[in-house]
Amino acid sequence: MTDIAKEYGTALFMLACECDKKKEYSNALDTIETAFADTPEYLTFLASPSIPLSERISSVEVAFADKIPEHLLSYLELLCEKGRISCFLESAKEYRALLDASERISNATVTSAVQLTQAEKEKLKAKLEKMNNGVVNIDYLIDETLLGGFIVEINGKIMDGSLRHRLREVKEVMNYEHKT
Repeated sequence: MTDIAKEYGTALFMLACECDKKKEYSNALDTIETAFADTPEYLTFLASPSIPLSERISSVEVAFADKIPEHLLSYLELLCEKGRISCFLESAKEYRALLDASERISNATVTSAVQLTQAEKEKLKAKLEKMNNGVVNIDYLIDETLLGGFIVEINGKIMDGSLRHRLREVKEVMNYEHKT
């Protein structure tokens, strides 16, 4: 993520906090992201310096004026004016990271060799929530090369409990003992 996107995302989050509208702004960001995903060329249009700024700003107002809060509309217009609209998606990601942190929500990815049962998922979620002292949202992935066990990535940390990792550790110990 670029520093500029972080700065814009942080500024938007601070504004949302001041207005006590963190969730409302998050929902509005969803609306904007959906519009950009549905029509990718729209973001290209907004970023194009060959199109007069007045046209791009007018387009933003027509597209979003009745769908998002006024501050978010101004935010999009500012990004267009400063030539930073291409940072929007990253700035929205930063906003959500700050929102999650403020609400003690962590996002985790659990990669396992096989599909976990619902009971296993619930037990793992409870353990991660206890470790992180907050809510944990989990995405589950399957990687058949793990052989067994699972890998958890949460808050920038990786907990590797995979069989592949354990076998690698055993191999390293055996290699070390063999050399001495």
